[in-house]
Amino acid sequence: MTHDHGAMGHGAGSGLNAMAASATLHCLTGCAVGEVLGMMIGAAVGLSTVATVVLAVALAFMFGYSLSTLPLLASGLSVGAALSVVLAADTLSIVTMELVDNGVMMLVPGAMEATLAEPVFWLSMALALGVAYAAAYPVNRVLLARGRGHALTHDFHGAPVVRRWVPTLGAATLAVAIGAFLVGGLVASLSVPDEPAPSQRHAEGDTPHAKA
Repeated sequence: MTHDHGAMGHGAGSGLNAMAASATLHCLTGCAVGEVLGMMIGAAVGLSTVATVVLAVALAFMFGYSLSTLPLLASGLSVGAALSVVLAADTLSIVTMELVDNGVMMLVPGAMEATLAEPVFWLSMALALGVAYAAAYPVNRVLLARGRGHALTHDFHGAPVVRRWVPTLGAATLAVAIGAFLVGGLVASLSVPDEPAPSQRHAEGDTPHAKA
């Protein structure tokens, strides 16, 4: 009997860990996409650093919530009902991620000033997201154990699919997507040729006076 209870406890713990990992990955993927998109928009329209960070955080919340609503929409819930469940389930997780993620980016020298064409941005982002995942995972696990957080959406994940046209993404798919996203950005940034600094251009004679 003792052995049976131990096995049941181990199985429940493993299931809880898997659910916490899946919930955290959903939030992490949305945060990653939203933050990078915010950086791209901020750079394209010339926003200040503060305005760019605010935009990136807002988009991180939007994409984080959006990914979590997909299984609920597929199960037949309306958009309004799905959003109300997700807001209650994922807000604390996303808030934790954003605080930790942006905190790490601020601590890494040059990360906040870097552009998407610089490797330091992607390396810092990978580090920040990794630390954010480590911080949000126990938060999600505690909430799940108490029947809160992502537990509010768990029943809908096993429900019959009503809207087959709504895409749903598993934890493994999300993990691969995040890795490919970061690696692709890093590779692209490494392929961008470095522009010489003004002092270097002057030393090489690339000035109007030198050409004259």
